[in-house]
Amino acid sequence: MKKQHRVVALVAFFALLVTGGSVAAYRKEAQPLALSVAVYRVGSSGSTVKTIQQKLKNWGYYKGSVDGVFGAQTKTAVISFQKKNGLTADGVVGNATLKALGMPTGSSGSNTGGSTGGPYKSADVYLLARVIYAEARGESYTGKVAVGAVVLNRVRSSAFPNTISGVVYQPLAFTAVADGQINLTPDATSQRAAQDAINGWDPTYGCLYYYNPRIATSKWIYSRPTVITIGNHVFCK
Repeated sequence: MKKQHRVVALVAFFALLVTGGSVAAYRKEAQPLALSVAVYRVGSSGSTVKTIQQKLKNWGYYKGSVDGVFGAQTKTAVISFQKKNGLTADGVVGNATLKALGMPTGSSGSNTGGSTGGPYKSADVYLLARVIYAEARGESYTGKVAVGAVVLNRVRSSAFPNTISGVVYQPLAFTAVADGQINLTPDATSQRAAQDAINGWDPTYGCLYYYNPRIATSKWIYSRPTVITIGNHVFCK
């Protein structure tokens, strides 16, 4: 009987070791998976880095090659983007920066730059999207972003109100407000264009005005120096 008891005890002991070892191993494996965060910094490479570079290049932050290699130029561009969007300017692309770039994140961590990735609230972005849809829904995607950029350039100019709503509803500023088209529901493309404009893409190079020469009636607008024409709109300063 004593021998049988010793055998049972040994079996139970080894079972406990195996079970305990498995739990420890599971916990060791599970913990880094649960806490995994996508982080890209100098030395990183791959398709995600390439996407980061392309977005930063589209928005004017990055001048280098879109090669998928996170180097010094990419870091400098990331820092500029982070400063623009109210994020920690460390040149490291973590969840907050990925979210501001409109890219998938590695976890559900919060974005310190806010839901829009910058100083603007979601209501501001939506209003900007409404302007874009009302004023440029027949234009190319670049043309849509350009209209949004003009609104934001006015916000930053001392000659105009310093909020998106103030600029949009300034008397006689936009035809879409006068004829009621500002109240139309913007489509997903216009909302995306609004976010791209807020993220820093300015195809107009700082313009404060735009007009369609086929329907413009103001003689004053023709006196403004033209910078670029995108689709049916002439953009000027």
